[in-house]
Amino acid sequence: MKPQEFSQPRTGQPGGSGIERARVIVVGTGFSGLCMGVKLREAGEDDFLMLERAGDVGGTWRDNTYPGCACDVPSHLYSFSFEANPEWSRMYAPQPEIYAYLRNCAKKYELLRHVRFNTNLVGARYDEARAKWVVQAEDGRHFECDVLVSGMGGLSNPMIPNIPGLETFEGTIFHSATWNHGYDFTGKRVAVIGSGASAIQFVPQIAPLVDKLDYYQRTPAWVVPKDDRPLTEREKAEFKAHPYRQRLQRIKQYWLMEARFLAFKFKPEWMKLVAKVAKHKIARAINDPAVRAKITPDYTPGCKRLLISNDYYPALGRTNVDVITEGIQAVTARGVITKDGVERPADAIVFGTGFKVQDPIPPRTVFGRGGQDLAELWKEGPEAYKGITVAGFPNFFILMGPNTGLGHNSMVFMIESQVRYVTEALKTMKERRIQALDVKPQAQQRFIDKIQEDLKATVWNSGCKSWYLNDKGRNVSLWPSFTFAYRLRTRSFDIGQYNAEQA
Repeated sequence: MKPQEFSQPRTGQPGGSGIERARVIVVGTGFSGLCMGVKLREAGEDDFLMLERAGDVGGTWRDNTYPGCACDVPSHLYSFSFEANPEWSRMYAPQPEIYAYLRNCAKKYELLRHVRFNTNLVGARYDEARAKWVVQAEDGRHFECDVLVSGMGGLSNPMIPNIPGLETFEGTIFHSATWNHGYDFTGKRVAVIGSGASAIQFVPQIAPLVDKLDYYQRTPAWVVPKDDRPLTEREKAEFKAHPYRQRLQRIKQYWLMEARFLAFKFKPEWMKLVAKVAKHKIARAINDPAVRAKITPDYTPGCKRLLISNDYYPALGRTNVDVITEGIQAVTARGVITKDGVERPADAIVFGTGFKVQDPIPPRTVFGRGGQDLAELWKEGPEAYKGITVAGFPNFFILMGPNTGLGHNSMVFMIESQVRYVTEALKTMKERRIQALDVKPQAQQRFIDKIQEDLKATVWNSGCKSWYLNDKGRNVSLWPSFTFAYRLRTRSFDIGQYNAEQA
């Protein structure tokens, strides 16, 4: 999604014959968008459209195809509760399987007829006089709805840092989210910039191929072993024949991961064990004390995203891999210059720098009451009631919104909780003949104040710099409690916290 000034509808004014209408429009077809579509149909709501900027469903699992791409949440838990998959090949599913799973869900639940592919949303404006959202696509098409649901996840827009001279580089440049599968790494000198979750997966895959890999690391991550293995044919057959066994496995995985929150908030001393395990793995994989020092973090595990891998540290121990911690000064036509003045040649630059998590809605894209620009309202950081609704933006719901991200469990659990809340809101609107729902500003502020207070005691706010925090040091990303606590908060729609306009 990118900002663009509103144009006039191709045919007529809002409400004219040139606009495609639906009661509900859902933007995006990743996990959140598809879940919303399934639950709308389940609730008997068939009057909805799904706008997808690409040519297929799948969201981040469609786009991220870099070597080694896989989930860091167990497969049975990183899937819909209503759509178990007994055929996962591994404990942690690789990207192609998750992508195939989402495509299968779209087909099985007959969502494809609702999807408008290659429809990139560039503007959405609330028409107060008619209580309608008018939505514009990049190609000039216009849509209209009563309710707009954003299923645009935070991992949808790649972030490439603004490095001086980058445009002058004569080699190949790409981001992990837009992987160049036609590039031959064999015998090349490659600069990898960024050391986040994607880098720890693709670096071990390309390191054996290249002549030299310069790994530009700003801050090291804590990386612990990944309890991964293939699932046997017998296990898969048992899951298929006895679905309750897979449900039990899912429940077990959920509570094991949920227990991690105890360490993130209540028992930070438990993180010493995590550090001990990671340091042991570093010592076994890296012989050079200087390299060990470079890749050993100096902050509490969990402050930045805790990563899992079995081949990352061995990859950094290879003789053809250099870990570079000096800051980058500039990029030249033939390489990268660090702040100590050293220029290192490169045939390719690969960015593993993540996504624009802190800026999910570009400026001049979503406009609420009085023409309020949501991005301008959020200039100090995104905020929403229960991470779902924003005061001044009636009938607008956000999935995977502010402060609903996780550092310890499955986002699919959170998505299902949010979708249930939105579905209940839609049901309430229909039953009570409500034309517009707008969360009360005081209700939103109470929620935000409580969230920020709860975050103070967590490891995520313990002092390190991470993508959880915006440039003002405010944590607008994570949910500061157990996931079951969030589900309890969203189990029913609390209309008393909203201003309701009757139809």
